[in-house]
Amino acid sequence: MILMVVSIYSCNNSVNPDKGIAKNAKNKVLQQSDGSIKLKVDKAECYSDTENPASNTAEWSVSVSKSGRFDVWLSSSTKDTTDLKYKNNVSLSILDNRVEAHPVCDNIILNSSDVTYPYFRADSFIGSIFIQDTGIYNIQLISEKILPKDLAKIESSVNDNSKLLSVSLTPVTR
Repeated sequence: MILMVVSIYSCNNSVNPDKGIAKNAKNKVLQQSDGSIKLKVDKAECYSDTENPASNTAEWSVSVSKSGRFDVWLSSSTKDTTDLKYKNNVSLSILDNRVEAHPVCDNIILNSSDVTYPYFRADSFIGSIFIQDTGIYNIQLISEKILPKDLAKIESSVNDNSKLLSVSLTPVTR
């Protein structure tokens, strides 16, 4: 009898993968209906190290409803549209999958609502990543351009006038 109650309880908990996580995750992100995932740094759980900013981290809890291959794009605010001035590679991890690259200005968005003049939004392609199954995933991004919240509010000469705004995962179609 006790085993039957325990097995029913555990089955009920495994039916809803969001149970327990959704209530506690203030940075939970839902995949959009078109399959894309938009991760804003200001909505992430951030960890900053002033001694070694190369290990600054942003983390999100993401509910993936459509699995597959995704292109990974970074959006940065910058004054210099020719050089984002990243000193180190940026790394994005989902479980054992990882993509790492040195961001460059692939697309410049002149009138983006994400930034105000004299800043521009620069989008950088850093690779693609495969998410095999649906479910809840912790996504981690490591970059020196993830600024501490108190420094991120100051738009002066901090970190060469550029900072990381967001990460977008867009589904790859054939």
